[in-house]
Amino acid sequence: MKSDSVKKGLERAPHRSLFYAMGYTKEELERPLIGIANSYNQIIPGHIHLREISEAAAAGVRMAGGTPVEFGVIGVCDGIAMGHIGMKYSLPSREIIADSIEIMAKAHQFDGLVLIASCDKIVPGMLMAAARLDIPCIMLAGGPMLAGKFKGQAVSLSKMFEAVGMVKSERMSLEELEELEMVACPGCGSCSGAFTANTMNCLTEALGIALPGNGTIPAPYSARRALAKATGIAIMNLVKLGITPADILTKEAFLNAIAVDMALGGSTNTVLHLMAIAREARVPLELDDFDRISRLVPHLCAIDPIGPHHIEDLYEAGGIP
Repeated sequence: MKSDSVKKGLERAPHRSLFYAMGYTKEELERPLIGIANSYNQIIPGHIHLREISEAAAAGVRMAGGTPVEFGVIGVCDGIAMGHIGMKYSLPSREIIADSIEIMAKAHQFDGLVLIASCDKIVPGMLMAAARLDIPCIMLAGGPMLAGKFKGQAVSLSKMFEAVGMVKSERMSLEELEELEMVACPGCGSCSGAFTANTMNCLTEALGIALPGNGTIPAPYSARRALAKATGIAIMNLVKLGITPADILTKEAFLNAIAVDMALGGSTNTVLHLMAIAREARVPLELDDFDRISRLVPHLCAIDPIGPHHIEDLYEAGGIP
């Protein structure tokens, strides 16, 4: 095991003493150490519930004979950061996320990683780290938010931006705006349309770096917690078999993800992120690949903000598989 370099042999007695200081047992140190990169925080709706998701993933690791080791990862809410100087920090956070996960994995010699995130730059940053490290890794999202309900219609965050313009053009009252802002985002999860977060989480399935359902099972559903446990079990299988991102993130996998992206009609930011991930994976990916596939694959989905449906509807229709 890779982690033997921090826990086995005479020279590692001081290292083991530090593990015992945290309450680890001898039995736990005999098992693979699985890092759980958890981007939980209290500023992103898609991350506010990730403690629970992380606990479920850790349970899966333990069930499969591993020792989970959680550590924190930063995250920026693109929605809250939008429209002011905060947006200048969003994309750079992707690189910091990738670097910080690399630092934690290399410094502590984890045998594998479960990467837990939901939102815009955090998911791509974690995927970049996975490709760069090339140890067994699996992505796990917190799941999409359910759509809100306003005057009998399903709504999402995009409706809020439209509503600002409607108020300015006197097509909506301030009272209606206040009513809408209270219900547009009804709970935890990544914003319910096909924005960058949900698009990228759907593409993790197409890339093969996450389990089926990762992109579409809604955040509040019990199936999301079951998926987290299954993910914890799956990382142990990857470690046992020695399967790493280099085996998964192939040119064919990226082309498959682009095809799914075109069918979804998701966020154009995926071009930026897929090319960055491919670069870390040393896979040649060009803008021409997106253009060529866009001419072959039909756009099948009408998901908010370009249509009336939301990710929960895609889930009910069968999801990415």
